[in-house]
Amino acid sequence: MKKRGKFQKKKKSDFSRLTLFQKPGLRSSKKCPLSGPEAPIVDYKNIKLLKSYISENGKILPSRITSVSLKKQRLLSKSIKRARILALV
Repeated sequence: MKKRGKFQKKKKSDFSRLTLFQKPGLRSSKKCPLSGPEAPIVDYKNIKLLKSYISENGKILPSRITSVSLKKQRLLSKSIKRARILALV
């Protein structure tokens, strides 16, 4: 018998991430709200858009919560940081 080391991780099952009514084989994916033909332009001057991606504490919300694509998340975080420097947000 092997003993577990102090720092070995335990494996979590896939069922731990499921909600009550979700089937195990299905995963839902949302589309990026900032991509597409009618999407708003991400810019440091567009404060109304930037405020919707900032928490109450002033932190930038992660893409797993906002369902923003990786490319747009980088652009969004850069523009939020620019707006912070200029004291717009």
